[in-house]
Amino acid sequence: MKRTILLFQAAFAFLCVGCQQAPDASLPSRDETKYVDPFIGTGFHGHTFPGATRPYAMVQLSPDTHIMGWDASSGYHYDDRQIYGFSHTHLSGTGIGDLGDVALLPFSGGDSIKPVATFQKETEKATPGYYAVRLDNFGIDVELTSTDRVGFHKYTYDNPKDRRVLLDLGHILQPDWGHRLVGNQYRFVNDSTVEGTFRTRGWSHFHNISYHIAFSEPIQGVAAYIAGKPVAEAPKDVDTSEDLKFQYSFAENAQPLYVKVALSPVDPEGAARNLEAELPGWDFEKTRKESARVWNEALNRIQIEADPEVMVNYYTALYHTMIAPFAYQDVDGRYVGMDKQAHTAEPGYTNYTAFSLWDTFRALHPLTTIINPSLAADWGKALVQGYKEGTILPKWPLASNYTGCMVGYPAVSVLADLVAKGLVEGDLAQWAEAGAHSSVYRADLAEKFKGTRELDLITKHVYYKEKYGFVPADSLPESVSWGVEMAYYDWCISYIAEKAGNTELANEYAKKAEYYKRYLDPETKMMRPVMGDGSFRTPFNPRYSSHMKSDYTEGNAFQWSFFVPHDMDNYIAAIGGKKELETRLDTLFTTSSQIDGAEASGDITGLIGQYAHGNEPSHHMAYLYNWTDSPWKGQERLDFIMREFYTNRPDGIIGNEDCGQMSAWYVLSALGFYQVCSGIPVYALGRPMVNKASIPVEGGVFTIIATNNSAANKYVKEAKLNGKTLETPFIRHSDIVSGGTLEFIMTDQPVK
Repeated sequence: MKRTILLFQAAFAFLCVGCQQAPDASLPSRDETKYVDPFIGTGFHGHTFPGATRPYAMVQLSPDTHIMGWDASSGYHYDDRQIYGFSHTHLSGTGIGDLGDVALLPFSGGDSIKPVATFQKETEKATPGYYAVRLDNFGIDVELTSTDRVGFHKYTYDNPKDRRVLLDLGHILQPDWGHRLVGNQYRFVNDSTVEGTFRTRGWSHFHNISYHIAFSEPIQGVAAYIAGKPVAEAPKDVDTSEDLKFQYSFAENAQPLYVKVALSPVDPEGAARNLEAELPGWDFEKTRKESARVWNEALNRIQIEADPEVMVNYYTALYHTMIAPFAYQDVDGRYVGMDKQAHTAEPGYTNYTAFSLWDTFRALHPLTTIINPSLAADWGKALVQGYKEGTILPKWPLASNYTGCMVGYPAVSVLADLVAKGLVEGDLAQWAEAGAHSSVYRADLAEKFKGTRELDLITKHVYYKEKYGFVPADSLPESVSWGVEMAYYDWCISYIAEKAGNTELANEYAKKAEYYKRYLDPETKMMRPVMGDGSFRTPFNPRYSSHMKSDYTEGNAFQWSFFVPHDMDNYIAAIGGKKELETRLDTLFTTSSQIDGAEASGDITGLIGQYAHGNEPSHHMAYLYNWTDSPWKGQERLDFIMREFYTNRPDGIIGNEDCGQMSAWYVLSALGFYQVCSGIPVYALGRPMVNKASIPVEGGVFTIIATNNSAANKYVKEAKLNGKTLETPFIRHSDIVSGGTLEFIMTDQPVK
């Protein structure tokens, strides 16, 4: 144990302080797109979508088959057999839905204000950057592809005499969860072009998206409906808060009809410029092939050799890590900031949105610092820019909105990790200031955000943390989850402040980083709710969960009692030593999987005992065996998780994908390592699923070899870094980005 602690300390001393650029090394390109199955995660509650997009692109063009309920979060569920429209913006794997903007649906036959298509699963096809399906009831073959800001549709009609397209400007996802239309501006530009701005209010309280739509043929007729009622003559200009639907008809033609839909977060003029810059022609196959090329280049950032099932799981997971966050600005650099004002980006800056930070700080961001460090740095700049514009760091920013979703202020974790890995681009003093200003109760913003969903960002959890050093369980729900996570986030702020040279602020937040101790019950060795009078809550049931009402966020005491990533040595000492940690972990993984409570959180999935891999708070726990004398137990658990909870089926993700976090966990874990604490640039070794991996990095190529790897040989007999046997099951970030070879020698027997 002592050597493990020393290794963590040494990691700070030997890190390169210079900023890394994109990896210099390259590998011969291989076709990795053939292993990607975009339907994985679209079943169960993975909440992914199969449609066409490019890496980190604003346009995510996909069929909407599910518009009500939890499984409408991405607009698609694999079990469905109907399509309401093909909309251009989506969220990948979230637990809340939004977007689904600017929906089109080609149709033939019959008359309906809102036609709905039916399809058979065997006609669906999805590959990176491409989606196709046959609409059975209309006799239409649909193909979709895209650029970063433009969706490209191809419709081939069985009946060339009846070719119609619905533009549904009332279509939204999850209207039953409060998502609603609030504004519709539409303009008929000419006989082949329309444009406008679509405004909704939901998870993103002030969501505006502008569009510019071009058809490959002149429109012959238009049927218009406002608020569900037909209009005698289709208007050329409309500005309303009502639902708008337009049905365009086209002349008889046996050739396919093409439609291009460009988006802009600013205005229709920006959308038109995006279209002109990215897709001036009508060559669908060329665009599709370019999307495949772009995806293949991105996927080649890691090359692996593995069993066929692992190859599919791996590259599909890597694909899912490259959908969000996505760039949210026009080709001319204009974007809408967190202050809701239009800005023009400085050279070298790109605005990003859809940061699922509470989820992704754990694996997605650490993964990106390895395979795309310049992008990781850009994301850090975007978060700090959000602070400059809105005076508080974003937590779950969506479409230039604060959503306030989830626990604490996790942006500081991403920033601390960039600092620790030498990827800072900006003023560190300002980064420390941003963290400090985002970690206290902001009465000014509570007043500013009153009456909006953005008010969710300002909670009294931070007020009580500052006033008492803990969150009273009889004052607010989810007190324990907030308490232990805020302690970690305050450690991150302390670290950033220390590197910025602000010793006073660093010391202040170092003390707050110890506040987790207030929840640690010496009797149960669990993180237990504390009442306002300072006593622990009684009775105490560690299996109990009540979604958004109990003392834990999307979980229970079992799933929240191991989160002290920044202070493992003191935490282990406090519970009675590493043998006690091992006992606690054994209990976690082997106890009954019964969850008590009539309103238990639906996010508690992927249970092994009380370990819940379907939700992020559990993701680091198997690696905690590296702090005991039995790392082999962690290897055993990891093998089971990767084989059973990640499969080649539509239900192959055991919980919400959460914008790449579930997949990033697999990408890293299948390589054989995982970063337990963002901000401490050290990776815990696990059980590799790949036989070999090659990663271009700044120092050349980092190669991973798993000798004697097989399903039976799931234990690590020995690990070597550049030929030298490792004495502890950890490596440093600098070991990876310097290039070299990590070798695992596998065996079928636990190495005790």
